[in-house]
Amino acid sequence: MMEDTRSVASLMDSTSSKIQQLQKAFAELESQRAVTLNLRWNELEEHFHGLERSLKRRFHELEDQEKEYETKTRKAQELLEKKKAAVEAKEKASLERLQKKRDGAVFAINTALDKYNNNNAPNISAKAFAAEDENLDGTVQDVEISPVKAYPELVKLCRDMDSAGLHKFVSDNRKNLALLKEEIPVALKYAANPGTLVLDSLEGFYPTTTDGKKDANLLGTRRTCIMVMECLSVLLSGLDSNSLVAVLSESVKDRAKGVAEGWSPLLETIDMDAGNGNSLEAHAFLQLLATFGIVSDFKEDGILKLIPMVSRRRQAAELCRSLGLSEKMPGVIEVLVNSGKQIDAVNLAFAFGLTEKFPPVELLKCYLTEATRSSSQGNASPAVQDEFSERELTGLKAVIKCVEEHNLEEQYPVEPLHKRILQLEKAKAEKKRATEPTKPQTKRPRGPQPRVTENNNKTGYGRVIPERYPQYVYDNRPFLNGPIMAAQAPPPQTYTFSPAPAHGNFYGNCYQYQAPPYFH
Repeated sequence: MMEDTRSVASLMDSTSSKIQQLQKAFAELESQRAVTLNLRWNELEEHFHGLERSLKRRFHELEDQEKEYETKTRKAQELLEKKKAAVEAKEKASLERLQKKRDGAVFAINTALDKYNNNNAPNISAKAFAAEDENLDGTVQDVEISPVKAYPELVKLCRDMDSAGLHKFVSDNRKNLALLKEEIPVALKYAANPGTLVLDSLEGFYPTTTDGKKDANLLGTRRTCIMVMECLSVLLSGLDSNSLVAVLSESVKDRAKGVAEGWSPLLETIDMDAGNGNSLEAHAFLQLLATFGIVSDFKEDGILKLIPMVSRRRQAAELCRSLGLSEKMPGVIEVLVNSGKQIDAVNLAFAFGLTEKFPPVELLKCYLTEATRSSSQGNASPAVQDEFSERELTGLKAVIKCVEEHNLEEQYPVEPLHKRILQLEKAKAEKKRATEPTKPQTKRPRGPQPRVTENNNKTGYGRVIPERYPQYVYDNRPFLNGPIMAAQAPPPQTYTFSPAPAHGNFYGNCYQYQAPPYFH
């Protein structure tokens, strides 16, 4: 912009010199022409000077406008910088206030927790939280705050040490399992002896009066027992050493050890492969050892043999950590691989960071190879071939689920597996349709149809009566009812005669009658 201004100013300065040069040219011309040219030159000179003055005036006006614009721009930038600094200062002050409030809240929570732990370590059934409010008269009272909001009934059941009621309440509300797992550990704090309460709730795990195999509610009962023990473990994990000793006293541990010793022989009768890595009996036994801290009272080899029986359960990894078996996991995973449970091996390998020693993709491919090897046999019977196809279908779905859970799609694409599933399901559906017996479809015709009377003739065909001849009973006609008509109308007379075959079984007045057998 400044360069343009300078160029314009230089051009304006050169105007005077150009006018002088033009004047000399006119002077030379004047010497050769008439005097009238002097008058014309004076007018022309005055015109040029007028243009020069006008141009300079306009140029100075533009310079003033440019300076004013620069001044306004500078002031706007300064104002913007001030506002920006003010906003940043407010943000910083707000963050500092928020951080102070956050630190104060954390400090208050930690103080309340420390106070609660110190005041309630000997007895877990004391108040869960306490706050001191000062009344108008200056006295101080304790205000009890219950953290159990969704199921306050749990607090009463735990206070009353009602193990049967607690077990039933949990079984009836298993649809809200996640919420129960959050509130049961808190509710157990109100029990006088949480360990005894949980042990009492385990009495129905192995029923003595009924056959467990025939009891439809036994699976739910066992799942509830396991969940209650898990909730007690959550409670114990948040206690300090003094509170932990108070809850898991020697008497409680001795009783838990007796329960485990009673369960141990029953586990020997269970087939290791029968539960397919999902045995509730083995899970409950291991959870009992982990929750009550009695792992050292039992042989490690016997405990390790039970891990494959619970390898498919989602709590398997955490259960192994609670039992102190983290260092033994390479051997456990090796056993799972050799026993054809590669998917469980992959899950535990990811849980314990052993994927380099046990490559997940190779294990999954090996598992799928074993699952599809049997289905490729073409000389098997149809029933056996269906079983092989079902096994392959289950294996494909399990592999896809494992790949998606551990984000292995880039290393192991699942699109071919989905296509194979579609092929197997299509073949299964076609085979099912082919083996189903064809049943005749009896559809009721729409619209009014002729009624077929009872077959009383010897021809074997029902007699068709058109709808335009409805069946009436002569004595029940409405116009013959009442005392007046009964007194005036004579009794109806019936006549028996043999009508012509072309007219059917009707009286002369078009009323139907039932033909005697000798008419046929």
